[in-house]
Amino acid sequence: MDSQRLEISRVFHRFGFGPKPGEFAQAIKKGVTASRKIVADNGQLSNQSQTIADLNLADLGNRPAPNSAGVIEFATNLRNQSEELLLWWLDKMVISQSPLLERMTWFWHGHWATSIDKVTYPLPMYKQNMTLRTHALGSFKEMSKAMVQDTALQYWLDGQENTAKKPNENLGRELMELFTLGVNRYTEDDVKAIARTLTGYQIKLSAGTLTFNPSRYDYSHVSLLDTVAIFDAPAVSDFLVARDDCATFIAERIWYRFISSTEPMTTGFKTSFKKSFSKRNIKSAVGVAMADPVMRNPKYGMVKSPVEWFVGACRALEVKPSNLTTPAKLKTYLSKMGQIPFAPPSVGGWPAGEAWLTSASAQYRVEFAQWLIKQSALQPINQVPVEKRIQATADWLGVVSWSERTKVALGQTVADPAALALVGLCSPEYIISA
Repeated sequence: MDSQRLEISRVFHRFGFGPKPGEFAQAIKKGVTASRKIVADNGQLSNQSQTIADLNLADLGNRPAPNSAGVIEFATNLRNQSEELLLWWLDKMVISQSPLLERMTWFWHGHWATSIDKVTYPLPMYKQNMTLRTHALGSFKEMSKAMVQDTALQYWLDGQENTAKKPNENLGRELMELFTLGVNRYTEDDVKAIARTLTGYQIKLSAGTLTFNPSRYDYSHVSLLDTVAIFDAPAVSDFLVARDDCATFIAERIWYRFISSTEPMTTGFKTSFKKSFSKRNIKSAVGVAMADPVMRNPKYGMVKSPVEWFVGACRALEVKPSNLTTPAKLKTYLSKMGQIPFAPPSVGGWPAGEAWLTSASAQYRVEFAQWLIKQSALQPINQVPVEKRIQATADWLGVVSWSERTKVALGQTVADPAALALVGLCSPEYIISA
């Protein structure tokens, strides 16, 4: 296996969402270092310059009383905003000239997993997304402080119910276990203590705003992780993020989502990541991860999640999600495959690895791909002579190499660009990032 081609493929697919037509072949000529720079520093190989404007979602106000005159209009506006929000982010993933920024925003969405299914309103979810992208490659310290005071996350984890008189432990527990420290790095006494430090917040959910009410806050000292102090939410966030366990935990999460969900983290990766993350600079640490020797080791394969597969397919096919026929059908396909942005199944986010390789998902992926291909001009294949299309398809999709079995299937479809694209997009070599 060509190690340079393998590493460049992984850079594009894991730290971006896959190459646009022509990008992978050009990157091969430029080399691994240049490819990392293209993805990490928002460089571009393509000539596309489309941008996606920010949204301007209105505050829809409180839900009208059942059977009142405004219920239907409210429900319609809520549905329209939800659709607009979904298409806006999918468009950004596909069109983005900042591959790493968009990919890290997606990663952090799964890390600080919050679902619109409970939050209901698109506006606080949109504001959370903007917070995540603001800090996606910046300071994890600042991200954590912002997220502890994020309206959608607070509501998702019942923060608005956490008062001095009646502490609610949901947000505090997940802040330690899933967001900053990891499992078994705190005690139940710590959970009780941190809940008290996070008291005092009230929410206007429809507007996505958070306010602090001093009368609901617990001003007493707490003993948290062997430290006695009076903490508020920003201070307790800083306290957790500064701990060595935090650096270890983020290294573990980056490994799990970008390198391998099955193989244990190597000592070398852990050491280099934590060193680069010493000041909690995300971009620096991710850059080190991208350049780690494991990136050229064939054993560290990764299965693409449905959204990652879909976005990569759209980039290759040069189709924009919001231009696809019937947005409801797009959402249906994503739902059948088990992953819709803004709707993780739990606070733990989405699964990884072989969880996405079911017989049902394989069938839905083929149907999904057929639907997408029908809406593509397929220029990258049409303009290539038939006898060169098998290798050209690998370069188009950023695939390292085809297995003999896939080569046979591709060879049977070279005269039919739509069939060839279908085989390529649904091949094991494309679904699994080498």
